[in-house]
Amino acid sequence: MHWRERLIAIVDYGLGNLRSVSKSVEKLDAKAEVTDNPKRIEKADGIILPGVGAFHIGMQNLKRLNLLPVLHEAISKGTPFLGICLGFQILFTQSEEHGICSGMNIIKGKVKRFTHELKIPHMGWNQVRQTIDHRPRTTDLFDGVSDNSYFYFVHSYYAEPEDRNVIIAETEYGHEFTSAINKDNVWGVQFHPEKSGDIGLKVLRNFLSLC
Repeated sequence: MHWRERLIAIVDYGLGNLRSVSKSVEKLDAKAEVTDNPKRIEKADGIILPGVGAFHIGMQNLKRLNLLPVLHEAISKGTPFLGICLGFQILFTQSEEHGICSGMNIIKGKVKRFTHELKIPHMGWNQVRQTIDHRPRTTDLFDGVSDNSYFYFVHSYYAEPEDRNVIIAETEYGHEFTSAINKDNVWGVQFHPEKSGDIGLKVLRNFLSLC
């Protein structure tokens, strides 16, 4: 089955650029379904967890909608999973945003606030440096994407993995921070591919090809 015939579930938990993400996926001729229905997510061939907003609210909404069990189950059975921005941060063990809040703990590590003197939030275009030396062999998210390409960011917090081997890209803003990760069938990006023009569509296309 070609990836264009497979169902991509875009998780609706009340936060995120759902319309922008779904339109980008549809632009690539894939079947996108924005849903908060656990049964539909369970049947999906690929899952995208977008997100813009506060970490603790995101986790509260996922719990309220009873979506955490199905997301954990999908990841454990090998369904390709992509977290975007807040959806990327939620993959981590915990965040210090609004006090310590537990995340999904798929990726061991913490989400921390920028403490340098540069303007917060980090907003706009910035370069993404692919960390080839740390890239797992399964990673194809940046296939055909030039190193140091510019992507669009909007965030005040950054993720710090315990295991640097999951890092597949880093970005400089006051200091280097993790801008993309991969662990088995899970990928996450701090930037917004759906707002990053053709280069962002290429990243989404690569994810869809992994589905």
